[in-house]
Amino acid sequence: MTLRDRLTSLEHFGIKLGLDSMHLLVEALQHPERAYQTVHVAGTNGKGSVCAMVSAGLRAAGYRTGVYTSPHLDRIEERIAVDDAPVPPEAFDAALAEVFGAIDALQRRGQLAVTPTFFEVVTATAFVAFREAGVSMAVIEVGLGGRMDATNVVTPIATAVTSVAFDHERHLGFTLASIAFEKAGITKRGVPMVMGALADEAGVVVEAQAQAVQAPLIHAGAAAHVVNTDAGRCVVRCASWGPTGDLRLSLAGRHQGANAATAVALLRIIDATGFTIPTAAVAHALTQAHWPGRLEWLSVGGGRLLVDAAHNPSGAAALGHYLTDARVAPMPMALVVMEDKVLEGIVGPLGPHVSHWWCTQVPMARSRTHEALAQSVRALFPDTPVSSTPDPMDAIHLAMREQGRAMAAGSIYFIGPARARLLTSGDASI
Repeated sequence: MTLRDRLTSLEHFGIKLGLDSMHLLVEALQHPERAYQTVHVAGTNGKGSVCAMVSAGLRAAGYRTGVYTSPHLDRIEERIAVDDAPVPPEAFDAALAEVFGAIDALQRRGQLAVTPTFFEVVTATAFVAFREAGVSMAVIEVGLGGRMDATNVVTPIATAVTSVAFDHERHLGFTLASIAFEKAGITKRGVPMVMGALADEAGVVVEAQAQAVQAPLIHAGAAAHVVNTDAGRCVVRCASWGPTGDLRLSLAGRHQGANAATAVALLRIIDATGFTIPTAAVAHALTQAHWPGRLEWLSVGGGRLLVDAAHNPSGAAALGHYLTDARVAPMPMALVVMEDKVLEGIVGPLGPHVSHWWCTQVPMARSRTHEALAQSVRALFPDTPVSSTPDPMDAIHLAMREQGRAMAAGSIYFIGPARARLLTSGDASI
């Protein structure tokens, strides 16, 4: 069994929240997460966008950066990026070997009673890979929740909670307050915390946690604000930096205005800790950041395909808002939804923008079958055509054939591999 096969086998163990194994593992690895500074970002949605903007700003300021995100779109190396590029396979394999070597040593000594999960092993691999790459700053995205997430062994110079909405309720709770409590668990004593635009029920929880550990709380809205929305993209003005002027965000969607404010607030904190972030670097962060698979248009043949990882109700609402703001006429949608997701919350905001549903599935136990998904969607939208096919690529091509443009959404496990297949085959371009 190769090390990658061994890693893949750990996916069968599912999710295990808790930090005991990670503390043992990073100690055995001589604390790679301490070899560089870190920023830690939690939130239901927006984490990846904020990480992309912060990293873009750091790179523009001349710093070597690492970014750890999950899940990946197509290749596991995408989770561990150095200077905006996935680590090479050989670097990933070398770091993975070091991590499994530490795990084996701990188990031989009887110190590690429980086998680490897939996510714990990949997180430790990222920490090692960043140390070997000599990054100055690593921007770390929380995987699930925050308080008991494997990433919460870092000691960051800044933390952030981008948003709090319903997702993963079985693990995080069924109220916004309980979800906010888990996400606010990344707050560290004395370390500045940036709070995004949160509902009052969630905001009071984050504020209370920051106060409890004497962490300075910065409201993201004080760092930047939206001036207007132009064809589905926000134009923002930084309130707490030099004369950046009005900046049109590179990332689409009205929700990116709040994410941009969070990123600017984090860059301000980073600048105050000894990293020099010029005004031009902040402008670069907002106008040049790229986060693939999110409100991303691909050229497919002579047509256009919009791919978006709208996998929960708030993500679907963001996609719906974008389609309204950009005045995109209704078009066919290829759709995959996981069994553990609230179907009505995902398809509800999208219904007015869909002319024909093409329901499909991915080869995962969690995926709704194409027949079951079609049956449910048909019941919710009896006046809209609904078709189904088990092949996700067929769903995309059939949807594209109708108008020469279509959407693909509902799960990152759908749009990630589909996007990669279209691009590598030459059938699509960015």
